[in-house]
Amino acid sequence: MTGNPVTPDGRYLVVRGRLWRCANPALPPAERDALVHELMAARRAKGAAMRAGDAAGRETARARVDAAKHALGERGPVWWTDGAADLNRHLVRNSPYAHWYEQWLAGGEPAG
Repeated sequence: MTGNPVTPDGRYLVVRGRLWRCANPALPPAERDALVHELMAARRAKGAAMRAGDAAGRETARARVDAAKHALGERGPVWWTDGAADLNRHLVRNSPYAHWYEQWLAGGEPAG
């Protein structure tokens, strides 16, 4: 058992017991790569601004992070179309994925 698990439907990554929305898998690879590159650059800019005590720079970088995450589908309207609720940031143990996650933690093959 290595890495963070992704729910069977590919919607969420589980980090420390919390669900985090994955990027939209329908994004073309080149677009996804460009957006991930922008996201990482924005995060580095935010860190640099914080270390420099630059509040305006930090807010500009935070806006860039938010825009990249929206474009990736990790924030904003959900990218799936079946009407399922958005469980982003919910504890996995309080979600429909609880049984699947328990199986994953136990090292078993999670049922989909």
